[in-house]
Amino acid sequence: MTRALKRRLLLIAGAIAAAVTGIAVTFFAVPQANAVETGVWYNIVSRSSGHYLDIEGRSTATGAQLLQYTATGATNQQFRFIDAGGGYFRIQARHSNLVLETYEWNTANGATIAQWTDLNGTNQQWQVQESGGYATFVNRHSGKALDVWENSTTAGTRISQYTPTGGSNQQFQLVEVGGGGDPGTGACGSGTPTATVTGSSGGYTARNGSSTVYSGSDYRAAIQAAVDSTGSGQRTSVMASGSIGASTISIPSNRIFEGCGTIDTANRSGRGAIESLNTSNVSIPYLNITGNPYFATRFYGNSNLHLGQVNLNLSGGAGIRFERDFAGSTDVTMDYVYVSGSGGHGVETWNIDGLEIGTVVARNTGYSGLLLNNTRNADIGLVDGENVATGTGYATFRTANTAGRLANGSYSTNIYVDKVVSRGGGRGIFCVSQSGGVRINSVDLANNGNNSILIENCYGYTIAGGTVNGGGEVRIAARSEFPNTRDTDITLTVNNTSVRESPCADNSTWNLSGNGARNIC
Repeated sequence: MTRALKRRLLLIAGAIAAAVTGIAVTFFAVPQANAVETGVWYNIVSRSSGHYLDIEGRSTATGAQLLQYTATGATNQQFRFIDAGGGYFRIQARHSNLVLETYEWNTANGATIAQWTDLNGTNQQWQVQESGGYATFVNRHSGKALDVWENSTTAGTRISQYTPTGGSNQQFQLVEVGGGGDPGTGACGSGTPTATVTGSSGGYTARNGSSTVYSGSDYRAAIQAAVDSTGSGQRTSVMASGSIGASTISIPSNRIFEGCGTIDTANRSGRGAIESLNTSNVSIPYLNITGNPYFATRFYGNSNLHLGQVNLNLSGGAGIRFERDFAGSTDVTMDYVYVSGSGGHGVETWNIDGLEIGTVVARNTGYSGLLLNNTRNADIGLVDGENVATGTGYATFRTANTAGRLANGSYSTNIYVDKVVSRGGGRGIFCVSQSGGVRINSVDLANNGNNSILIENCYGYTIAGGTVNGGGEVRIAARSEFPNTRDTDITLTVNNTSVRESPCADNSTWNLSGNGARNIC
């Protein structure tokens, strides 16, 4: 079931409940008993590093350590939760069927976390504490939390236990592992890909079945040869890592492309390191990119495009870009995107009708974490930014350039966002230039250097709850070159910053609590 369909069913259920009780409500949600679902396989992703929890070396032996590592799609990075009673769960690794424990019943800070036979001991039982879209795992025996040791961002760093601090290195995003249909939803490179790229620096081999289609030192040429050797519906798995320099890999229609290795890049003006242009039915289930590209990925004119687990650890450039001055796209999905270090936007869309995003995590990006331009009918889970858009007019989550305006010119709600989290940087949320039709269910914004929230010349914008603590003011505004802001509905707890409406919007509704000063109409 898609996220969009789940949301519609929740809305229908809420509407029925409201009709039965006769209570007028503006938002309907079905509370979840637990932060996790049993029977569901998850990737567990560190908030601080963007790396995935991983059993070292894909070992199936008892005592193998828990690490963090770059996303591979392998089953040693997939875990499920088994109800242990009393609000606790055992965490089982998919590849080994063993469960995570504090090794040898150690209660000390820094103790090893390893996998072991399921004995249902209290050192194998974990309480899942959810806050702000992230989970913290506290061991029943030791009372200590899973912790990325010394807040490291390096792949291969061990996971330990430590006194709960609330730090981002003790917070993890749970990402459901897809299943069925797309061969790319298993482990990266699993099964029998049509084409593969293997080798290492200085010697790469691209094969299609038993045929060698490239052998040599050019990593980019090997990848492109592998892709070009495939036909409709076939899959290329790039197992090797290397550098493509200032060049581009092109993905044609009806292909599956898996970047299991790390693709290092350099700047090619106006172009993407990975491109798929005017295509249909393209899936990129896994992609790991480093370096300083102009765009890490570049798209336009796409229909039925799927991006799965995308990790962009950049030293400049921009992340995912859908172009402005070319054909639009329809039915685009992104499961999980982590982008850090970009000089530009993390994810920027233009001209998309039908967009579904699970999670965008942005760290230290020069511009927005997620920017929607002229995009409509979108369903987004979590947007999480830290130190995003410092000193700029951008934001962790920004809508602009008629985003949310429907074909009939109306701004009926069609962009749904579950939650926006923002810390530091520039703005938290920014709506501008005749965009709107947005509903954000919850926000968690703190210490943004510019406006925490700015809604300017926007229409039909709802924030249904959440908190703002410190940082720049919450403001509704308007410029004279566009029609006045209208039809806003803001419910917030605001502390240690102010709320201002100037000029007055048309049909604005405020439901505020907290100590923030208010100057509203």
